[in-house]
Amino acid sequence: MLEDKNQQRTALENLGEFGLIKHLTKDFNLKHNSSLVGIGDDAAVLDLNGKKTVITTDMLVEGVHFDLSYMPLKHLGYKSVIVNLSDVYAMNALATQITVSIAVSNRFPLEALEEFYAGVAMACRLYNVDLVGGDTTSSTRGMLISVTAVGVAEEAELVYRSGAKPNDLLVVSGDLGGAYLGLQVLEREKEVFKVNPNNQPDLEPYSYIVERQLKPEARKDIIDLLEKLEVKPTAMIDISDGLSSEILHLCEQSNVGCNLFEDKIPLDPTVMSASEEFKMDSTTIALSGGEDYELLFTIDQNDFEKIKGNPNLTVIGHMTSSNEGAHLITRGDTKVPISAQGWNSFSE
Repeated sequence: MLEDKNQQRTALENLGEFGLIKHLTKDFNLKHNSSLVGIGDDAAVLDLNGKKTVITTDMLVEGVHFDLSYMPLKHLGYKSVIVNLSDVYAMNALATQITVSIAVSNRFPLEALEEFYAGVAMACRLYNVDLVGGDTTSSTRGMLISVTAVGVAEEAELVYRSGAKPNDLLVVSGDLGGAYLGLQVLEREKEVFKVNPNNQPDLEPYSYIVERQLKPEARKDIIDLLEKLEVKPTAMIDISDGLSSEILHLCEQSNVGCNLFEDKIPLDPTVMSASEEFKMDSTTIALSGGEDYELLFTIDQNDFEKIKGNPNLTVIGHMTSSNEGAHLITRGDTKVPISAQGWNSFSE
């Protein structure tokens, strides 16, 4: 996928590390007044005017987090930024700057990295963040990516995982399970391609879920929406490892329990049809799939009228006292303990 005999290949050794950085970042311009000095000095300089700063870092490793046989490099650059911005928005903060570090083997020409940085640039443009630094180095096997995101907020605006109270409502943005099923489609087509390289997959029926996997979005729009509705969540987290894991994080950090109602979990019709096709349970996928990057948050019951009927938000349960534990209330009205079945990069 990386190699095209008709395309030019520029060896990275022709540029050297500093030449490579200069080349890849020449079109990134600083937009925020808080970005005083960006790429080109020993360190970036930020002036945050007394606001609280949030910082988050994620690492993506080829063969563990992504497969370049079906992940276009431009999409990978975009997604690498998005997964970090999502953590900033989960704090109810405004993302302002990122740094991007990559390690690549000599199988990657300059043109491949240009594609990756084009995706980074698109994310920076759409989410209005500045690229202010990073690092490049060599790798003996595959590609490694590390992105750090910086965000700011007034102290009173910040939302933590620890603020939920018994009787708070549990709310989620968007719909769940699409990213995991998109991955299943891509993995299946990869195996088909191995058997018959001439086979061209028809991904059109799966376009929504495949995009959820290859090009997720961070829900900055939900943060803007909540501000407009004058609703401040009592606790919040983004859904990267599956709904069940994130609910348990909120319960643990807030010292509360939870009742999650199966029939309230928002599922796109494509998710339900693909679940049937793969002979998987759609609820299990929503609970354990991960990589949806939706926002999961709690609100005071008094704020229900403000969000009621909003198509972007779904009330899926409520918080209880900690001694009641976290449970899924099934469609058959059975109470089942919630367990963390989300993705674990250290598992076999």
